[in-house]
Amino acid sequence: MALKPYGAARIVYTDISRDGMLTGPNVEATARLAAETGMAVIASGGMSTLEDLRQLAQFPGIEAAIIGRALYTGAIDLTEAVQEFPG
Repeated sequence: MALKPYGAARIVYTDISRDGMLTGPNVEATARLAAETGMAVIASGGMSTLEDLRQLAQFPGIEAAIIGRALYTGAIDLTEAVQEFPG
């Protein structure tokens, strides 16, 4: 990745077609980005359940997720998410 030599350590990847839609993240594209760049990825766009977070957690390099609207609507309970994903 062109920015890695300049100190960039992670990427925030937002699938804008899913952002705020609560339809689930683009797991394939997020995992591919982490694998191809070798950089840590923060996933964003579409998070709707703890299961979405579990799917992302299976892939090396995906270190976090932005849950945005799912938090505001109560679709994801923050206490449950922190307990399940403490790191």
